[in-house]
Formats: sequence, C-alpha cells, structure tokens
Amino acid sequence: MAAHHHHHEHAGADLTRAAEATLVKAGEQWTTMRAQVFGALAGFDKPASAYDIADAVSKTEGRRVAANSVYRILDLFVGANLARRVESANAYVANAHPDCLHDCIFLVCDRCGQTTHIDDDSITGTVRNAAKGAGFVPVRPVIEVRGVCAECDQGSAQPAAGPGAS
Repeated sequence: MAAHHHHHEHAGADLTRAAEATLVKAGEQWTTMRAQVFGALAGFDKPASAYDIADAVSKTEGRRVAANSVYRILDLFVGANLARRVESANAYVANAHPDCLHDCIFLVCDRCGQTTHIDDDSITGTVRNAAKGAGFVPVRPVIEVRGVCAECDQGSAQPAAGPGAS
C-alpha cells in the first residue's frame, strides 16, 4: 500500500500568502520582483521556463525583465520550497504547499506538457534508502515519469481482446 502524505493545497491569494510566509520564515525578503515572478509562475497551468516567466512579468510591468534575473529568483524559490523544477522540461511549477517539505513525483505528459505532482512517501523513501545503501547522501531525489496523461490518451487506447477473441 502506498504511503501518501497529506497537506493543505493553497491556491490563488492564499498560495501567494503561504509562499511569502515560507520565504520570510527562511530569512529572505518578499520583494516586489519576487512577488511578480511567483505570481507569474503560479499563473501557468503547465511547467513554465524562466523565459516564459520573464515574458509574463515583462508584459505585466511594461518593461523588459531579463531571464537571468528570473533564474536567480527561481533558484531561490526552489531552495525555499516555493517552486519545484521539472528537470526533464527545464521548467518550473509553483509548489501548492510551500509549508510542507517533501520529495515529489512528477507525471509529465509528452503530448500536451501537462505535469501532475503526486506524493508517495513509500516510493521516494525507497529511492532515498537505495541511495544511502550505495553510500550516497541523497539531497533531493528527482522522480519524473514521462508518458501520456489520461486526457490525451482518451480515444487512443484499444480495448483488450478478451477470451475467445480472434
């Protein structure tokens, strides 16, 4: 049986408040630019690159925002648990529960790019224990499963042939 862990998922203004509180608790400042980057990131429904976020903030601000500045902020956000990096896509998602530190498993659709985050402590614990057993100190396991989401797969699945089918 999978060991899922439960937490409160934040959304909208509540997510922004939770992110700000988590960053401040980590000893960092919640600046206007960081708020804008977080707001842009949280506004995407799929993982966003630093360039996507820079473009969104640039449009909102009416001035060009450099992707390098966004990368630095995203690195800070990942370190503070406000965002997660989807490694295989070189993109980021806002963490809907920044006040809960844990390992994530991402399901990444190769057709539409939708990324679903799931928690399963038994899987991530097994990965951490395997690393430790090999004499390695795991810091941040990255588990991503590439495939096709249920929405993209609708209609493309063939029914299995039953007994007696020719």
